[in-house]
Amino acid sequence: MKFTKMHGAGNDYIYIDAANQDEDWPALSVAMSDRHKGIGADGIILSLPSDNADLRMRMFNADGSEGKMCGNGIRCLVAFALKRGIVPRDTSPVIVETLSEERVVTPVWINDTVVSATVEMGEPTFSVDEIPVIAPGHEMLIDYPLEVNGWIFDISCVSMGNPHAVVFLDQPIDEIPLHEIGPQIDQHTMFPEGVNFEIANVLSDDSIRVRVWERGSGLTMACGTGACAVAAISRLKRLSKSDVNVSLPGGDLQIHWDGPGNGQVIMKGPVQEVFNGLWPDQAR
Repeated sequence: MKFTKMHGAGNDYIYIDAANQDEDWPALSVAMSDRHKGIGADGIILSLPSDNADLRMRMFNADGSEGKMCGNGIRCLVAFALKRGIVPRDTSPVIVETLSEERVVTPVWINDTVVSATVEMGEPTFSVDEIPVIAPGHEMLIDYPLEVNGWIFDISCVSMGNPHAVVFLDQPIDEIPLHEIGPQIDQHTMFPEGVNFEIANVLSDDSIRVRVWERGSGLTMACGTGACAVAAISRLKRLSKSDVNVSLPGGDLQIHWDGPGNGQVIMKGPVQEVFNGLWPDQAR
């Protein structure tokens, strides 16, 4: 099986043209994503034909669970499809079907290479029923106190096609044991489908530092939907302007949102191909 490893701001996935392939994708994602016995990645992303769009995306996390949407992954998928002629190279923007909604991706070329892309990420959803969050008596959750393992976090919840819980801290985010707290929040009973957990420091009204616990993958170098979730909550709380740079361990993403009722969140970020290879049958 041919594959390509790519990353967007360090959020790395294995890309496969799966148009004519039928595999046990969850099991394959677990095997390929293993950083000691496999290729090593946050999961796999499949390129598939679509009846309604230019391309269809399926993604499986490192634990084999299927995700609805990945902001960093979708940028790389478009670059992957354009380079290989799966989508005609002059297509711009590229419409991608996901399990969440269709997304519009505009590639940025330098010479013969897609180096970055902007993505129309949809409008944030703050309704607890749609995220979903179990919170009787609440229509939305902003600065809701949640106690986990002796820590109390004022979480704010939003969906960017997948669920997020965001916390803004005065304490430096590097001092937080996210590897311990992240899975406990992810598996908390108030999140029936799990949740991505972001901790953030606001540096200025146009700059935020973020670390992410990503459901299904754990600690990740970056999360596109997570960056959008942080920017949306920050804008809602009037902590930042419409344009904000979100700095993650793997790199920076630029997010634009004009606030509730003013359209979609727009994300811009890098695309990087790492290497190509063949995955042998016996390695599964």
